[in-house]
Amino acid sequence: MKRYWILALALVVAACGGGGQAANFTDATDRLEVVSWWVSPSEHPAFEVLLNAFKAANPKVNVIDGSIAGGGGSNVQVALAARLRAGDPPDVWQTFLGSSLRAWVDAGRIADVSAVYERTGLDHTMPATLLDAATYRVKAWGVPTGSHRGNNLWFNLRVLHDAGIAVPAAGYTSENFASDLAKVAASGRTALCLGGKDRFTATELFENTLLGVIGPDGWAKIRDDSFDWTGPQLKDALTRFGDVVSRADPSAGALTWDQAAKKLASGDCAFLSMNDSVYGELVANGATEGKDFGYVPYPGTAGAYLAIVDTFVVSAQAKDGLNAIKFLETIADPKTSLAFNKVKGSVPIRNDVDVSSLPAYQRQASEALWHDKILLSMTHGELMPSAFQQALYDAVAAFVQSKNSKSFIDTLQNSIAVPIPGDDDAR
Repeated sequence: MKRYWILALALVVAACGGGGQAANFTDATDRLEVVSWWVSPSEHPAFEVLLNAFKAANPKVNVIDGSIAGGGGSNVQVALAARLRAGDPPDVWQTFLGSSLRAWVDAGRIADVSAVYERTGLDHTMPATLLDAATYRVKAWGVPTGSHRGNNLWFNLRVLHDAGIAVPAAGYTSENFASDLAKVAASGRTALCLGGKDRFTATELFENTLLGVIGPDGWAKIRDDSFDWTGPQLKDALTRFGDVVSRADPSAGALTWDQAAKKLASGDCAFLSMNDSVYGELVANGATEGKDFGYVPYPGTAGAYLAIVDTFVVSAQAKDGLNAIKFLETIADPKTSLAFNKVKGSVPIRNDVDVSSLPAYQRQASEALWHDKILLSMTHGELMPSAFQQALYDAVAAFVQSKNSKSFIDTLQNSIAVPIPGDDDAR
């Protein structure tokens, strides 16, 4: 029997009512406004690669950088909601593939960009899973800048050496991880860095832990609403997650994700699990791959690539629609894609981009993108609707506070009415 979700939370975009100006996709203008959440020491220089490439090709256009701080885009969503209600949307803004993208389409807020795919070749150079996630109602709706891998475990080599811990390698298990966290803690050092001020970080850590328990087959059950959110696999994942998060930096709640990455770079903690935005941040803070830090897939997730795909969309009411479309074509350009991803720590999503000039981490991440099983992220609203995403954030936060699996399950049920197996109402 297929499960169902009763969505209790309204989408931000769906709440944005009211009229707006007519779109301008015919007349040339001299401006373009692009809104993103990329403000960290590694992210904003990468964003500037895109802006500068567009400016070079369109020197008469005044480009407005509308970047808004807030890890994972939470503050961007609030600002967008206000502007959409006021009928004053930016021309282009940042979101994610999958469910996040479809929500904007269903709200009637973004423009069809299928022509960009056809003109730039994206329609035949992207991984099939990501192309499908960018497509809805037989049209493409946003252009990805690159793909981040979410299921990574990063570590500081000096801290591990000082604690007498072997460098994690292929086959690193959850038992190895738990043991190593305990050894670091026993040495008097901080075992796990966590940027808890950004809510997505703890949820990413849980997501990775859950994937390590249920694998890609379990991920498909989540997608199909057939996963048992009250069953033994969930409880196993929560037990493991609780053990890991109990080793977190006591100051985690005051740290943003990039501040946590900076602490890993400086040797103030041993481990950090987060998507490979961390790679760009480590490099930006002077850390060297293989000398100062290393990485492995999160325990139990080897062979899977949890894709977090930043994507730009064009407003259906864009004042500067022609420039907005040109900006998306700039993003899709192979040369620009390579330059951007080299700075960002992500990898190109085109199979015609030569990645041989990228650092070792990014080369192996690119290999994983094209050969491992690609999965979409719950944390970033790709796999499931945003109401589920918010419920998951709340459930993870409740568990981190209580360390009680019942608090996680109850919070999830209360938010999205997950039916309990055997309950007549679930039939």
